[in-house]
Amino acid sequence: MKVGDIMKVLADTLRPEKLSDVVGQDHLIGKDKILTNLVKNKKLFSMILYGQPGIGKTSIAYALSKELGLRTRFLNATVNKKEDFDNVIEEAKFYGDIILVVDEIHRMNKDKQDILLPYIEKGTIILIGLTTSNPYHKINPAIRSRCQVFELHELTDKDIIKVLERAKKVLEGIKIDKKTLEYIASLSSGDVRNALNLLEIAYYSTSNHEINIETIKSINSKPVFIHDKNEDGHYDVLSALQKSIRGSDVDATLHYMARLIAAEDLDSIYRRLSVIAYEDIGLANPGIGPRLDAAINAAERVGLPEARIPLGEIAIEMALSPKSNSAIMAIDAALEDIHKGNIGNVPSHIKNGNPNYKYPHNYPNDWVNQEYLPEKLRGTKYYIAKNNLVESNLNKVHREMKGEK
Repeated sequence: MKVGDIMKVLADTLRPEKLSDVVGQDHLIGKDKILTNLVKNKKLFSMILYGQPGIGKTSIAYALSKELGLRTRFLNATVNKKEDFDNVIEEAKFYGDIILVVDEIHRMNKDKQDILLPYIEKGTIILIGLTTSNPYHKINPAIRSRCQVFELHELTDKDIIKVLERAKKVLEGIKIDKKTLEYIASLSSGDVRNALNLLEIAYYSTSNHEINIETIKSINSKPVFIHDKNEDGHYDVLSALQKSIRGSDVDATLHYMARLIAAEDLDSIYRRLSVIAYEDIGLANPGIGPRLDAAINAAERVGLPEARIPLGEIAIEMALSPKSNSAIMAIDAALEDIHKGNIGNVPSHIKNGNPNYKYPHNYPNDWVNQEYLPEKLRGTKYYIAKNNLVESNLNKVHREMKGEK
């Protein structure tokens, strides 16, 4: 690459023109794997490629079209207008078939989908949809049912370094050692495009094209986190945090908490920890809610980077805390009855102002035997206690209140 060629992007310059040059994704493009055999048999079907950013979705689509020698058009579901899709359809009608690669296909609106569907159905258009979102959640079933869905796997640092080594061959006069390449790969979080962009910026930002770790640190010392507030990856990290706390794995809890703190996503942390406190810890440790509120208040008061301290401490306590989901199970069971219409009338003696109501505080142990549930639900048990210290003690006190042993 010439130094003066400022318009070319390194990632595009290195775009593979055949599947064998794509890094990773051996489950799809390895020997005798499905995409490899499609090329070998010169046959292509509509498909959706999904996975994290920068792991080869566009590269695979580009390589497929190049190897098969088919006319291809690249559009973006959010940027390109309906007229652009109409033009592709007219071109497909004229030539007989065409590959249409649609990036961010999960954002394709209904108008665009409706005009494409019959042509995908007939094979006039071979659709290759690219998305970072789970297609089973985010893509219209009408489009999805006409496509094979292939999930791409995350790239390893070794995969990223392999691509960076290729990049060295096109960056004229570059001087960079293996440790610096490894450092760039570690910052990329599996996003090869990000790694190439970082290398390219470093190359053009030095007078002699000599790049070391300090050069990279001066540009970017913060890892790229594969989650976006509006995409699946963000919710995957939050889900992993909750599952780690629920599973009492303190180290995994700290890992995912650190990822969210490094992304400075405090609001999501506050909301998710509040859910966990009452959904997963619940009555096994009812004091965790107020302690969590105190930690959130402290984090808000001091801000980042110090907010990591109260949040880290409360996350550890939550991971190590005893767990119970009896409360959420109980309220959900009650709500299920409501949604089914299984309600019944409020017993007359506890209706407002009824003189037959027995006031519990006028009786020993502040308890009196009377019915509170509607008659049709009499005997229903929503709350099933777990066998932990707090709930056992609560139940013991409840039995004693009623004069039971």
